[in-house]
Amino acid sequence: MTIHREGYKSIAIGALVFAVINLGSFYFISAHLAWLSGIIFVLTLGLLLFLISFFRIPSSKKTTGDNLIICPADGKVVVIEEMVDEEYFKGKRLQVSIFMSPANVHQNLNGMSGEIVYNQYHKGKYLVAWHPKSSTENERHSIVIRNSHGEILQKQIAGALARRIVNYLHVGQKVEQSTEMGFIKFGSRVDVLLPVGTKVLVEIGQAVQGGVTPLAQWG
Repeated sequence: MTIHREGYKSIAIGALVFAVINLGSFYFISAHLAWLSGIIFVLTLGLLLFLISFFRIPSSKKTTGDNLIICPADGKVVVIEEMVDEEYFKGKRLQVSIFMSPANVHQNLNGMSGEIVYNQYHKGKYLVAWHPKSSTENERHSIVIRNSHGEILQKQIAGALARRIVNYLHVGQKVEQSTEMGFIKFGSRVDVLLPVGTKVLVEIGQAVQGGVTPLAQWG
């Protein structure tokens, strides 16, 4: 397991706050209320460990396959439905959405190899990630990957707690399947828009692993 670079600053600040709080607790509280000082230590240590775990990147063998589209994020499948995309395709698409809780890994990956032909950041609201309108009204960042099979759109969507979306890609860039697309801090969702008729390999409510679980298959 490694720590994502987006976490270095947050973890350093968290460790400093942990140290300051517990040093203060030791000098001013522990002599008279040792039990309270102990509780403060346990709670702050738990928060620091949670912060570290949030930025973890576990070691895993990535799944690849020219005819496969791989899940771009860890989490739970919450939507599989046809919709009309007004942003890029201007027509019907099959949407698969993965909700990431704060306990999930928040690195986002490329579902297939190809060329980035679209990359756009959108300002927006911070509705809860499972809200039906979060896909179109929340802060979000969309990219489209194109290869010989076709095009897919991957959309990083902010939520009520997610206040920072990071995307590392640019138009014209060639990407490999299951490599890094970006990162979302503190819980949200990723939508994948597929051509209608694409064979979906996941189900509603299924727990999936980014870069590992096959999401769909080209015909």
